Amino acid sequence: MTTPRTAVIGGGPAGLMAAEVLSAAGVAVTVYDRMPSVGRKFLMAGRGGLNLTHSEPLEGFLARYGAARVRLGPLVEAFTPADLIAWAQGLGQETHIGSSGRVFPTSHKASPLLRAWLRRLEAQGVQVRTRHDWLGWDAGGTLRFQTPDGEVAATPDATVLALGGASWPKLGATGDWTEILAKDGAALVALRPSNVGFEAAWSEVFRDRFHGQPLKNVGVSFEGQAARGDAMITREGIEGGAIYALSAPLRDAIVATGSAVLEIDLRPDQSIGQLTARLAIPRGGQSTTNFLRKAAHLSPVEINLLREAHGVELALTAGGLARAIKAAPIALTATRPIDRAISTAGGVALGDVDDDLMIRIRTNVFVAGEMLDWEAPTGGYLLQACFATGVAAARGALKRLAG
Repeated sequence: MTTPRTAVIGGGPAGLMAAEVLSAAGVAVTVYDRMPSVGRKFLMAGRGGLNLTHSEPLEGFLARYGAARVRLGPLVEAFTPADLIAWAQGLGQETHIGSSGRVFPTSHKASPLLRAWLRRLEAQGVQVRTRHDWLGWDAGGTLRFQTPDGEVAATPDATVLALGGASWPKLGATGDWTEILAKDGAALVALRPSNVGFEAAWSEVFRDRFHGQPLKNVGVSFEGQAARGDAMITREGIEGGAIYALSAPLRDAIVATGSAVLEIDLRPDQSIGQLTARLAIPRGGQSTTNFLRKAAHLSPVEINLLREAHGVELALTAGGLARAIKAAPIALTATRPIDRAISTAGGVALGDVDDDLMIRIRTNVFVAGEMLDWEAPTGGYLLQACFATGVAAARGALKRLAG
């Protein structure tokens, strides 16, 4: 009996996981990637400690996928955070849970995990072809690739597409596959930046003086949605984990109306009443800056952010200052470019793939990872869904091949 042959296009987490599941089942697998090596964005994620997944209960975990939960939920339930942790441990990479509930390899690095993973794939017979840029299909359904030595073709029995979104294109994910699938008749949702920073019209003085300075443990809110964490002032505007948590509604509001007003609470652990009491002490001859620094322990960047939000002349009363500290409105005018986003939303519409992630327009072609139209906040939810959809696409391919 001839061994089935599969092609996995894209060597990121979703593609490599699909390759592992397929090859473990005895299928011949070739992974194609346009870059000189696989796993480049995975390694980039490792610079922040490689947040693999999150330890929160599954019900809350699945809620992080928003409207896409209906489709992604069963896939994550079939390859859970516990499964992902066990998989990493099976590769010799122990994990631990951070104070925020995020799960990391104990090494806090991606490279040991990727090396062990590639050794396993090699042992299972997976072939890796780098510098193979996918061009689509010819009229007969043959896969076409551009390589440094010219065009080559492949005729697998099944294909898994895992080419990523369009963030960090220098690492390989450019989103140009959308043109190929659009010509083929796929239903696509436009790619959009997700987990991204925003632009704000800072004054020249604020921009030049405070670029690169952090806002630690702040609260942020927008239209009833709130998050806490750190943020960073940039020349263009603001970014960081707290901002990324609200990036989807902020982005959508900017698309709809041209701007969005983010409110920043510089002291989320203190009430207006507590702050008012702190600020009710006599000022004496202190300047507003010195008074806020001593009475409310505000840093220079926080004090000047208040002036950006409320005007140079801040309130003089204790209550007015307290309210200003608890709600500093910042007008955001645009997202940062998609190539600066951590991830992307949009892609192949979830209604255009079946329960096994086979795309409607092509028999035995499956889609995984960020090519699908879903988004989630940082915190382990992104990688978890990439791994889970890679597993699902591979299992779907195995069902078709068996059938």
